[in-house]
Amino acid sequence: MMKKLPFVFLFLILLSCEREVENPQVDPGLDYFPLLIGNFWVYEVSERTYFGENDFEDSQYFLKDRIRSLFVNDAGEQVFIVQRERSLDQINWQVEVDYTLVNRDNNLVMNLNNQPIVILAFPPKEGLTWNGNLYRGAEQDEFELIQESSGPSAEQIRVLQENEDDLITFRDIRYDVFQKGVGLTERYSEVLTYCSRNDCLGEQLIDSGRFLNMKLITYGNE
Repeated sequence: MMKKLPFVFLFLILLSCEREVENPQVDPGLDYFPLLIGNFWVYEVSERTYFGENDFEDSQYFLKDRIRSLFVNDAGEQVFIVQRERSLDQINWQVEVDYTLVNRDNNLVMNLNNQPIVILAFPPKEGLTWNGNLYRGAEQDEFELIQESSGPSAEQIRVLQENEDDLITFRDIRYDVFQKGVGLTERYSEVLTYCSRNDCLGEQLIDSGRFLNMKLITYGNE
């Protein structure tokens, strides 16, 4: 009996290995926004703020988001603290704000200025929709995921937050783009109101609003 024990152990080990191969762990898509201390993303930002008809101000600058630490909250969730810095030349940086990222019930929640928004839901798939305002006291705002591709080896997804333009009173177009293994690669926001006076109604003259476009230029871990 003693001589047969090693063969029994070997059989059990092989059986265990076969089960791991047959039932691989499902990738929930978390690598569309890798959460790891030290990960950073640098964005080139174009911004235009409208104050009235033919009155606006343009800004060009850089933002650097870096995961600087994490803690476990009372619910047992890992909360990642992201430090955002701003620069005009990518040499001199000034801290602008801290915000948090947390994966809650397969929802990636970004809390910036005490405004939690579900920016991504897992696992990502074409046509997936969710309430972006799920964790805040606001009316429901449906986000939709659209599968994209930027090449044979790069996988991208676009989260369409809003796509409305009545050509008379307002324009609201907002979306985020995420790349597998990278994170957020672009953020686009164009929220405008048009002049609605009788003499300009329907002419799409911008009365107020803001345009913002963030494009990733480099990323890594430090």
